[in-house]
Amino acid sequence: MTTLTTHILDTAHGCPAAGVRIDLSRMEQGRPRLLTTSISNGEGRTDRPLLAGGALSAGSYELQFHVGDYFSSRGVCCDQPPFLDVVPLWFGIANPTLHCHVPLLVTPWSYATYRGS
Repeated sequence: MTTLTTHILDTAHGCPAAGVRIDLSRMEQGRPRLLTTSISNGEGRTDRPLLAGGALSAGSYELQFHVGDYFSSRGVCCDQPPFLDVVPLWFGIANPTLHCHVPLLVTPWSYATYRGS
């Protein structure tokens, strides 16, 4: 079964980021349409794939990671507003028959992503 998955790694502390709200939207006519909202678990992953099977189709998507609340809950980055609050990732899926994994590596001041396996 083809799936879309993610996980979040807190590279400032060297651990998975648990309790991060993740919103997944599909871009339709230039606007995001919310598909699902999840919370990362103790491994920094969602308990289920964000999309699976027929729900995964070719197109443009957006993931929003609410990292400001996560770092605030850890007592990090007490500036208001935080430098990073919601990290948006826009990405495309050209072949929905292939598994797509979109991880986020994040600190209170920087982030990186890549297409994982």
